[in-house]
Amino acid sequence: MKVMVGVGCDRDVAFATLQEGVSLGLQQAGLTEDAVVGLATIDQKNDEVAVLELAAVKGWPLFFFNAAQLSQVPVPNPSETVRRYMGTPAVSEAAALLAAGVGLEGLILEKFKHRGADRKHATVSIALMKRIE
Repeated sequence: MKVMVGVGCDRDVAFATLQEGVSLGLQQAGLTEDAVVGLATIDQKNDEVAVLELAAVKGWPLFFFNAAQLSQVPVPNPSETVRRYMGTPAVSEAAALLAAGVGLEGLILEKFKHRGADRKHATVSIALMKRIE
């Protein structure tokens, strides 16, 4: 099983908070890091140190989507707060689904929220990669 991990986070989140969130999300889904083929998020996070560092440390390719792309993806947990700040009702769920090339049926971990020791939040969603026949 191969999966795409979608992430969202508060600005300037600590690397440890993001890494813990992803690890806990994978555990929740009964997966290990070996299943992960990439990390996906909104393009507004293309300078977020923790996101860039996590992808580099794990050797995962990083996929960025803009708010318009993400807002077109139906998700189970839209957020008005996220829409107000990011211009889309979902980041982690929508990014995971888009990068995995699947619809809602491929979402194996809905938005998992983690608050770290830095008091900042990371959200993690996991989608099963589309099978190529």
